[in-house]
Amino acid sequence: MIASPAQTVLEVEDLCVDYLTERGAVRAVDGVSLDVGRGEFLGIVGESGCGKSTLLFAIARLLSPPAQISSGRVRFEGRDMVSMNEKELRRLRWREYSVVMQSAMNALNPVLTIGAQLKDVIDAHERLSSRDVRQRSEGVLKLVGIDPEHLRSYPHQLSGGMRQRAMIAMALVFTPDLVIMDEPTSALDVVAQRSLMVQIKQLQRKIGFAAIFVTHDMSLVSHFSDRLAVMYAGQVVELGATRDVFAEPKHPYTVGLMRSFPSIRGPLQPLTGIPGAPPDLAHPPAGCRFNPRCTEVMPRCRVEEPELYAVNVKGTYDQVRCFLFDPRAAREGPE
Repeated sequence: MIASPAQTVLEVEDLCVDYLTERGAVRAVDGVSLDVGRGEFLGIVGESGCGKSTLLFAIARLLSPPAQISSGRVRFEGRDMVSMNEKELRRLRWREYSVVMQSAMNALNPVLTIGAQLKDVIDAHERLSSRDVRQRSEGVLKLVGIDPEHLRSYPHQLSGGMRQRAMIAMALVFTPDLVIMDEPTSALDVVAQRSLMVQIKQLQRKIGFAAIFVTHDMSLVSHFSDRLAVMYAGQVVELGATRDVFAEPKHPYTVGLMRSFPSIRGPLQPLTGIPGAPPDLAHPPAGCRFNPRCTEVMPRCRVEEPELYAVNVKGTYDQVRCFLFDPRAAREGPE
């Protein structure tokens, strides 16, 4: 599904992010384009170091040196985020879009109560009486399943799952149109992960916000995301409806990811994994970046860089960065 302009909350177009190092610029995000529709849940997956979190921080305009957006556009509800200054961004953050960080214990202030931190968020955008601040804080904690008594609690007094819920409460205090989440379940056990994800999905349906969810966990996004973007070496290599990507993965890297985690349904299958390691982005390989690890590699893969090709899947179009799906070329056999 590609959102119509009237439904689109976020548009990312040919976005590139560089890390400026002594060896020169290292491109961590390379030409990423995607959109997110109102109320949509977009999952972003891939191995460590593939650029997922860098992409997320670029979209949220939270990059810090030596990282910088070198080119491309990020438009949030029609507004150009890349050209905004910090004052303009502060007016949007939390009120219209918000971010849930990976580790709530590190993101929350350890010396302030949950209530004090919620008050800081509210005071940054609205001038309310102490009574109104408390009522709003109690309401948003109830929304995420936390007893308002914990407004007086410090982060270390809460469980990992409750701390993540408190972060989500802060992200939703102004009912934003977009919530960006950077691996919010990575520090939780399996039971707590699923409980938190069910809660996030319920809140999304109730409030109607769009969500971008970055994770390593393919099984989580299989159940909760509407569309899935698979990243490798700074690029999106496959983008489509989650059910279609899982039912019939197209890019050889996506196929490898699917084979590297167990399924709870169907016959027992051996886990194969993906041979080799992701490339050094300071010196990416020529041609397709996945070609040194690919089982379907062809001669042109080593010299030409593939585009994102549109593939018709049941009337909708998925995108795949692989010459196997180039409509203009006859397929060669693998080497």
